[in-house]
Amino acid sequence: METVLDLLNELEETLDNSRAVPFSNRVSVDKEELYEIITEIRMKLPNELKQSKWVIEERNKILIDAQKEADEIVKNAEERVKRMVDENEVTKMAHEQAAEIVDYAKKTSKELRVSAMEYAEDVLSSAQERLRELKNVVYDESMKTDQYFGDTLSVLSENIQELRLGR
Repeated sequence: METVLDLLNELEETLDNSRAVPFSNRVSVDKEELYEIITEIRMKLPNELKQSKWVIEERNKILIDAQKEADEIVKNAEERVKRMVDENEVTKMAHEQAAEIVDYAKKTSKELRVSAMEYAEDVLSSAQERLRELKNVVYDESMKTDQYFGDTLSVLSENIQELRLGR
């Protein structure tokens, strides 16, 4: 099947093989042969134009589809990057909050330990002071009791002496 290009080549060949008119740039051609070639060109040209138009339209569709796909890929990639950044931010914030909680717990623990130590020291100091006071009271009472018993023993001894003498 001949194409328009084949027919144009045939037309050119016909012109090249035609007899030259002496002393001019003109040639003598078979009119019927040229009309046949031109008619075939006219018949084939619309089909080839349609095919060319179809090829161009298909190419454009492919380019549009490719652009849509590329846009979708870029959009998905951007969304994925955004999710990753968001996840990274969430992770970073979680680590920061965890560090803050640990720091707060350490600080609170230290404060509680110091408070407990101070309280224990206060309680022990208070108990020590109270025991000293009790020891002094017991000592004083013991001394008074010793004095009382000593005095009572002296009185008893004197009474016994008097009884023995008075007999």
